[in-house]
Amino acid sequence: MTVDSTQIHNIGYRKYDGPRLGRSHARRALYSQSLRGAYGLGRSAKSKVLPMLLFAVMCLPAAIMVAVTVTAGLKTLPVDYTRYAVVMQAVIGLYVASQAPQSVSRDLRFKTVPLYFSRPVERVDYVLAKYAAMASALFLLTAVPLLVLYAGALLAELDFADQTAGFGQGMVSVALLSLLFAGIGLVVSAVTPRRGFGIAAVIAVFTITYGAVSTVQAIAFQQGNTEAVGWIGLFSPITLIDGVQTAFLGATSAYPGGAGPSTAGGAVHLLVVLALIAGCYGLLMRRYRKAGL
Repeated sequence: MTVDSTQIHNIGYRKYDGPRLGRSHARRALYSQSLRGAYGLGRSAKSKVLPMLLFAVMCLPAAIMVAVTVTAGLKTLPVDYTRYAVVMQAVIGLYVASQAPQSVSRDLRFKTVPLYFSRPVERVDYVLAKYAAMASALFLLTAVPLLVLYAGALLAELDFADQTAGFGQGMVSVALLSLLFAGIGLVVSAVTPRRGFGIAAVIAVFTITYGAVSTVQAIAFQQGNTEAVGWIGLFSPITLIDGVQTAFLGATSAYPGGAGPSTAGGAVHLLVVLALIAGCYGLLMRRYRKAGL
């Protein structure tokens, strides 16, 4: 090749001079995308069916209770605000089992985590966004029915002060529940890239622990050991929440015989809940220590 035949082509490569939004924008985008995905938004129609159906199932009993309260002229709601999530725990557990693996398992299975970390997104950003999105999705699932109950109570002209206090206590309870259930669901789901295994594992964790604790509590109550009933509640997520709201939020305990924990026992329940939330966050950080998962 002669020198005369050499050519330099300008193929249009230019340096990017636009705005660089940085980590905070990437974290918010990942949070928004994960929250939308928890309800199937931005995904196929098939992906919307189960989360929307579970959301409707959560709200329907509240709407029926409101209708009964208004038409029958009841003086109180059929179910306390703090009691509602405990009654509907099976639906909540099923929602976590269906959506937590969707949030993290696909990233692990299709090796997209290194792509996230190749951008200005660090491990803490990914974990915070996923955790916050799952907790927010659960809070929506559990708080909207309470809002329906509250609106119905005001429509039925029940005592405003009592209903507002009860509604506030219920919101605190479901906020704590959302953080705890989201953390447990994500930790279990992040163990395996297989979504089916993740769903089964999450269901097993919530179902087996609650079944075992309820059985042992019933045995202890039948034997007259009511003090042990409260301490046994430390070993299941939903009974932990029940113990906290019984001790500090004026709730009626769902433990056998209504034998909820004392104030000291409730403090232990609260410490265990907070420790589990922090532990789940720590385990997720450890899980995503390596970008090439």
